[in-house]
Amino acid sequence: MTHAAEKAGPRGSARIRARRLRARLAPRWTVLIACAALLAVPPMLTAQERQEERDEMVERQIAARGVGDERVLQAMRSVPRHRFVPERLSRSAYNDHPLPIGEGQTISQPYIVALMTETLEVEEDDRVLEIGTGSAYQAAVLAELVAEVYSIEIRGNSFHRTGGDD
Repeated sequence: MTHAAEKAGPRGSARIRARRLRARLAPRWTVLIACAALLAVPPMLTAQERQEERDEMVERQIAARGVGDERVLQAMRSVPRHRFVPERLSRSAYNDHPLPIGEGQTISQPYIVALMTETLEVEEDDRVLEIGTGSAYQAAVLAELVAEVYSIEIRGNSFHRTGGDD
């Protein structure tokens, strides 16, 4: 027994051995935890990859369902939907379903946004008033098509929480 273990008795001896074992394993655990963290965090997508996601969304979800107004399709290709959802959901931004944005609200499914936009039959010199900004995605799509968009939201912090103001 070591001098420290002799002084500590049987329980102290076990504590010392456990401390030494932790000290030997700590660097290995640190590396293991760092590797696991790297695997858990998806890599950032490039601007080109995000554009490819938008192009695929327009072709498979929107045009394939009958939205044919080329201006609307181009607006949907142009607006970066992933910037209008919470960061933790950005990987799902171009999927074919609505996403929660907080306070019981959702960002509408891409097809629904395109269908509503096409149904409006807006012209370039139109002004649009949107009631219920939510994430501001619909307003951003409309802004690609008309001269002015005014949007009103009663719940003031939805837009800022989703990251739409960056």
